[in-house]
Amino acid sequence: MSESDEEIPVESNDDETPIIAEDIETMEVGVVEEQDPLEAALARAETAEKEIAYKDAEIQNIRKRFLAEKSDLIQYGSMGLARKMLTVLADVDRAMANIEEDDQSPLAQGLRLLRNKMWHELSGEGVTAIDAKGKKFDPAKMDAITTIPASEDYPTGTVVDIIEAGYMYKQRVLVASRVVVASDD
Repeated sequence: MSESDEEIPVESNDDETPIIAEDIETMEVGVVEEQDPLEAALARAETAEKEIAYKDAEIQNIRKRFLAEKSDLIQYGSMGLARKMLTVLADVDRAMANIEEDDQSPLAQGLRLLRNKMWHELSGEGVTAIDAKGKKFDPAKMDAITTIPASEDYPTGTVVDIIEAGYMYKQRVLVASRVVVASDD
């Protein structure tokens, strides 16, 4: 054998073959499926539409709440003034309690006129007296100051007497009636 015929050891590629297979698997995992640009745009548009609908509903709810609050302010805005005027009316009523029914003096006539005019104006604004005597006790409109034993005329839970008159302003309690209630206790 000649030198040229000598066998040259050939390196085996068997060791590299698994490396190539691993590289291919890694590349396959690394490749993310490309999403169609149209599908991606449609998905973003759908998400945006949902967000817009949600925000629109939220704005509508805020608008409704604002309008309800505004309506309440307009409807019940003068409630504080009415409450103050009722204290003045109560003072006039206490002054009139000391005047005889048949007294025709200018002072008595002036107090009656003042009381009638004040009540007329208050009732014109929506103030009404709470009708409590002989009615079932309503804790939303009345404060029970004391109780007395129930009778045939006044069964349990019935208002027997009114200590201080109560008033409503439209649909709200302005001043609760202070009452005596019949009870079994």
